[in-house]
Amino acid sequence: MKNQNKVKKFMKNMLKKGAIIIGYVIALNVAQQLYVFAADDPLTVINNLSDFIFGLIRAVGMIILGFGVVQVGMSLKSHDPTQRANGIMTLAGGIVITFSKEILNLITGG
Repeated sequence: MKNQNKVKKFMKNMLKKGAIIIGYVIALNVAQQLYVFAADDPLTVINNLSDFIFGLIRAVGMIILGFGVVQVGMSLKSHDPTQRANGIMTLAGGIVITFSKEILNLITGG
């Protein structure tokens, strides 16, 4: 019983630290995109807006990627194959979402 409480407390602390790190990543990503609306050419504005939206999508992908890593780690600790499969699928989804702009550029050739 004591070990379960220790594990729960450890995981709570890890999730808090992970949430703080993810928050910093999102804040830095948004701070990098603040120049988006400062342009005269309409096409430049559209391109900058597109970059901003893909930056937000990348931030969400990183959050999902981090959650997938936590899920896989917890499944290895508890020896639960179902949770491991879900964690790996979440991890793969996070990778796809994080690199969605690059994937779209490869598909369209742009």
